[in-house]
Amino acid sequence: MTSANTDLLKWLNECLARGHSSASLTATALQSGWNADVVRATVAEAVGRELIANRAVVRTPGGSLPEPDMTQSPTFIQTTDRRVEILTVVKHPRVVVFGNLLSDEECESLIELAQPKLARSQTVDNQTGGEEVNSARTSDGMFFTRSENPVCERVERRLAELLNWPFENGEGLQVLRYRTGAQYVPHYDYFDPAQPGTAKIVQRGGQRVATVVMYLRTPDRGGATVFPDIGLEVQPVKGSGVFFSYDRPHPDTKTLHGGTPVTLGEKYVATKWLRESEFI
Repeated sequence: MTSANTDLLKWLNECLARGHSSASLTATALQSGWNADVVRATVAEAVGRELIANRAVVRTPGGSLPEPDMTQSPTFIQTTDRRVEILTVVKHPRVVVFGNLLSDEECESLIELAQPKLARSQTVDNQTGGEEVNSARTSDGMFFTRSENPVCERVERRLAELLNWPFENGEGLQVLRYRTGAQYVPHYDYFDPAQPGTAKIVQRGGQRVATVVMYLRTPDRGGATVFPDIGLEVQPVKGSGVFFSYDRPHPDTKTLHGGTPVTLGEKYVATKWLRESEFI
């Protein structure tokens, strides 16, 4: 690391210790003329060092999170192109089950577009920041890039509007197929700050702060999304979806969740993860 980068890292460490967010520090450094690649790499290193050394519980900047407007306890939210129903609401953790989130045509189109690329699902390798096949996840899956096709872009922009979160802060949609017997054991979606691979992962847009699981095909039996810490079970009904957010990478968020085994038929889902800053 050059002396200039060392100075940047020192400044970042001092600012993080005073409670400034990684997103605000990145913006400040870029505005000051630092090279974008250098800034992202150095911010990731600073955040990784702080989290691993202190096991810090870092909340999102200013407590800001993706969130549908629930101020009037609505039974539906009208987006630009769709009337989305509010079926279930949990306050802690914040969980909202949406009905009519996707049309039948959108569900079938996403399945059709995903089919040629489906392969054994992988999970994040916390040691390296890459991906690996994991026995805990027995589905087949693939990733679209953000806005890869008109259907993806339409759904992604609807979610951005519905959840009041920037379109650019979203990862591309992931489509998963769960055959009979397939499942995903309970897990967290945030990146564990204690793992050495996290510093590399968060370079692309910071921590994950929310998840939307959308159901594209209803199995005949099984396949519910479960939240063991709060005793919630969401049935995988085509066109509906479940949203949940987490303001820090810690089990206290009570966002442990999993997909129970499909016992008859097939389940297809599309998952959207939202980051704290622009996902690149």
